[in-house]
Parts: sequence; structure tokens; C-alpha cells
Amino acid sequence: MKSRIGECIDKTGFKKKYIAVKLEVSPTQLSNWISGRSFPTIEKAFRLAKLLGVKVDDLYEEEEN
Repeated sequence: MKSRIGECIDKTGFKKKYIAVKLEVSPTQLSNWISGRSFPTIEKAFRLAKLLGVKVDDLYEEEEN
């Protein structure tokens, strides 16, 4: 699965630090979600999607093999 979180954040114009504070995660954790090194919990994914005004499905895309 490929993360599209960074793209979604860029479209909103929010600062990454603002999003990290709102979701109660560290900026490093948010960076890991953006890069795909780790994934948010379901709860955090829904909160992130709501904050960004997108669906949870929009945060990721399936990678073709």
C-alpha cells in the first residue's frame, strides 16, 4: 500500500506540525505515516481523514505488483 497522506496534507495547506498536534502524535510519527514506514491506527486514520476533509480510502493507494 502506498501512502498518499503527504499529498492530502499538501492540498489542505495545513502545516505538518499542526496536524501532528491535532492527532496527538509526534511529528516523527506523522512523517513515518507519510513515508509509508508505518501506518496510523484505524482511529487515527479516521481522525486524519476527517481533519483533511477526505475519506480514509483517499489516504492510500494500492500498489500494483
